Amino acid sequence: MVGWHRRHGRRGLPWQGVRDPYRVWLSEVMLQQTQVATASAYYERFVAAYPDVAALAAASLDDVLALWSGLGYYSRARNLHRCAQTVVERHGGDFPRTSGELAQLPGIGRSTAAAIAAFCFDERAAILDGNVKRVLARLSGFAGDLATVPAQRDLWAYADSLLPGRAADMPHYTQGLMDLGATVCLARQPRCDACPLADLCIARSTGRIAELPLKSRRTQRGQRSAALLWLHHRGDVLLVRRPERGVWAGLWSLPEFGDLRAARAAVVRWKGTEKALPPIHHVLTHFDWHLQPLQVALPPRTGDAAREAIAAQLGARWVDARDALRMSLPAPVRKLLTEATV
Repeated sequence: MVGWHRRHGRRGLPWQGVRDPYRVWLSEVMLQQTQVATASAYYERFVAAYPDVAALAAASLDDVLALWSGLGYYSRARNLHRCAQTVVERHGGDFPRTSGELAQLPGIGRSTAAAIAAFCFDERAAILDGNVKRVLARLSGFAGDLATVPAQRDLWAYADSLLPGRAADMPHYTQGLMDLGATVCLARQPRCDACPLADLCIARSTGRIAELPLKSRRTQRGQRSAALLWLHHRGDVLLVRRPERGVWAGLWSLPEFGDLRAARAAVVRWKGTEKALPPIHHVLTHFDWHLQPLQVALPPRTGDAAREAIAAQLGARWVDARDALRMSLPAPVRKLLTEATV
């Protein structure tokens, strides 16, 4: 694996070849549930804004969420911020050097901790992210159900047994496994002809590539619908802070209602000019969200007292539309407002 990575591994990714645990940690978190191309652009912007863990710790959560906006899975951004503050407050700004200690930090799981320790400190620690689980399950013909704790434990033990003897080989070995899963041992249409482990792969020799890894518990996707009230007046838009738990937790968004009728009823007394915009189909982890934006322009003569009454009624605040684009907005809301201000 070490030799294969030296010859065939991915090159040119902005976080490759660094020994800075801050940057490795940032890249590992961004790559969770996110494609490399997307993560790369966010990584570059994030590092430019917050070049080290102290800068990230000192930033406001609102600013961090704003920079993260569009990357999704916002709990990652909140954990990043909390973890940075913990590293500064409890560790003097230096990341712990062992996977065991790293795993105690907010938002850092066992595999991420091992990746940081392997890349930055040459620790012989196994990783087991989604791609690596697939590689190892196919390689060993592992038939355990990865939805169960015992099977997860057994696969971890197998991953540990494969670690190279030389600590100095850990960065190439770890990156090699990641690259193999990301570019060769694909979930669909794996490139077995390019795999350095093809002759050893039990799934390939027994015709079980498509069925491994086994994970029986599948989350049933749900369907939800809601209406978003896009209320604007004299260049301002009304935004509401979303609850600290749930979808888009802690972000600024348009007020949400169960349906268009409820959204219209909330502002009917203000006699605005309304327009139902094309619906938005937003795909989330466990459900599809069908959002119907309702754009309502208040009459120009609407006074300050009426504006504040509306804001109080909806638990919201008026924000200049251009300033709103610098706030932590969900991607669909940002797209709506961006198109309106272009």
